[in-house]
Amino acid sequence: MRKKSHYLYIFLFAFVLVTTVLWAFKIMHGTIPVVDQWSRGFVEAMADSDVYFLFRWLTELGSGTFLTPFTMIMAILLGYLFRDWFIGVMFAGGTLLSYGLNVLIKVLVERERPRILVAAEAEGYSFPSGHAMISMVCYGLVVYFISKKIRSKKLAVSIQIGTSILIFLIGFSRYMISVHYLTDVLAGFVFGLLFVFLWTFMFEKINKKRSPSED
Repeated sequence: MRKKSHYLYIFLFAFVLVTTVLWAFKIMHGTIPVVDQWSRGFVEAMADSDVYFLFRWLTELGSGTFLTPFTMIMAILLGYLFRDWFIGVMFAGGTLLSYGLNVLIKVLVERERPRILVAAEAEGYSFPSGHAMISMVCYGLVVYFISKKIRSKKLAVSIQIGTSILIFLIGFSRYMISVHYLTDVLAGFVFGLLFVFLWTFMFEKINKKRSPSED
């Protein structure tokens, strides 16, 4: 039963990833995805509302101004917590690399934003959302490593759920303040999650070679 569920999750993620890539190709050829056509009216209706200002505050938790010092501090804390500098480097390196990949994809797709808002770090190209992608990687890696130190399964699950909600709100805030299209945010989540899977998989492989089991 667990094996079937495992394959189902893989299939669903593969489907979402393919859909995201198709969005990218459509955008590159000047076509607006149907999702964006349907969703623009809602966010425009929320402009200058209390909800808008709430998300305007939340978006700062995914900004470079916040994540840069956060990443540096967490890298040091993780290295100290595990007594292993390699974990701190993998966390900081993963976050930094995800930023570089986000910029690369944006340059390849070249999608213009629905709105430029310099105060919210909303400049440059739009697809995929950097806040959604990098927050997924940064906060996701923090939870991944910290969960290894938590003995209580309930506490670990609670932290994972709470962080997932935070990541969703940060990414969704970019749509709500109209500096990204909805597909930009969804693509940021997908690419960020894929990166976390691959990065943690690589970490596990390298870590096993660093700490071989004794005969």
